[in-house]
Amino acid sequence: MKKSLLFFVLIFSGGSLFAQLPDSIARDIAIIKKYVFQDYKQMLKQPTGALLYPYITPGSKSYATVLWDWDSWLSNIALAQILQDQGTEADKREALPYEQGCVLNYLAYTGADGYMPMVVDKESDPTKIKPADIYSTNMHKPVIAQHAAFLTKLNNGNAEWLREKFGLMQAFITNYQTHHRNAETGLFFWQDDLAIGVDNDPSTFFRPKRSSASIYLNCLMYKELKAMAYLSDRLKMKDAGIQYEDDAEALKAAIQKNCWDEKDGFYYSVDLDLRPITNEPSIVFGKPFVLHKGMPRTYAGLIQRFGVWSGFMTMWAGIATPEQAKRMVAENYLDKRTFNARYGIRTLSKLEKMYSLKASSNPSNWLGPIWGISNYMTYRGLLKYGYKKEATELAYKTIALFGNDFKKEGALHEYYDPDTGAPIMNKGFQNWNYLVLNMIDRLTGQKTIEEF
Repeated sequence: MKKSLLFFVLIFSGGSLFAQLPDSIARDIAIIKKYVFQDYKQMLKQPTGALLYPYITPGSKSYATVLWDWDSWLSNIALAQILQDQGTEADKREALPYEQGCVLNYLAYTGADGYMPMVVDKESDPTKIKPADIYSTNMHKPVIAQHAAFLTKLNNGNAEWLREKFGLMQAFITNYQTHHRNAETGLFFWQDDLAIGVDNDPSTFFRPKRSSASIYLNCLMYKELKAMAYLSDRLKMKDAGIQYEDDAEALKAAIQKNCWDEKDGFYYSVDLDLRPITNEPSIVFGKPFVLHKGMPRTYAGLIQRFGVWSGFMTMWAGIATPEQAKRMVAENYLDKRTFNARYGIRTLSKLEKMYSLKASSNPSNWLGPIWGISNYMTYRGLLKYGYKKEATELAYKTIALFGNDFKKEGALHEYYDPDTGAPIMNKGFQNWNYLVLNMIDRLTGQKTIEEF
């Protein structure tokens, strides 16, 4: 009996697979699987224009011929779950070039200086993908090694497909460490607010250049360094692996020191835009005077107390201590005034003055709407720290949200109203929304594919 047929038989016969699930959730799961299994191959695209290798797209017409950095990585995790549930060995072999192609397309435009573009479009001019000043704007988010490590683990640890270009990945990390890191705090920062993934996060959006040590960015970089250590080990590069592991631990300590707020029991981004400490005298009241000499600042950054969902990424990354995670869940995750909504986690606390559910595509709106990826990453963090009840409830909310959308619209959207579940914009956005399947399989006791 085929997997899909067995699935429906179990649901409608009252089989034990869903014995512990509410009936409405079981029905939504059936609907979600039906659509996901029939639609997922729309994510797979052939080489075209500047895209030299097969690749994975978010799905909707808006992104049909564009390769995005963290989108392709997370879509790949969802794709692997689909293939685990529904695919044959032939399907998995067919998908592998598309999966690896996401990484290889980016490495094709990475040079010895380590600059890697965040997006490659079919229409991109290969001679203009790199900006004239590579340190004046952002580049690829630190997820390329995580993507490669994920695929390597799926391929029984075989990293040989990367060996020839692994030096470019190392150059990419060196670029970040040399030009995107604040020496005083040890934290990484955005060069500007262009395409930061969480587009209009107020910690970075419209902020001065190089001022935002984003908690989102630093969580990604911590996991990226761990992935580089793993890949180095698989390529028999022991010394490099040890160094990346040491770098990861140093970053973890810097995040814990600078980004944890004992007052709120939460992790925040850090403002680096402080005037330098100087002993150079100024003329004050007609006399030379060293400003602030009596008590110069003793801090390297200021916590930005904006209630942004990405603080929960410290649980996803394994950075928060167990005691910190306990406070984050009790004082922030469970608070319905701030993050906790009927359909998941608001991307910005409802108490923030910037809170908005406006439909916007440039930038996409992260000032409150529910996104599938913020639900998923928060869910994974809850599981990692043993909050199974809270994780299950968040999975139910996500399943209900997407089940309703499929029933009403026959497709998923980019983001949603937190309290009504109404889609806000961009119909046909498959992408990381399909990670709901990973949640479903965890709930139902199936083998679950997880990110590196």
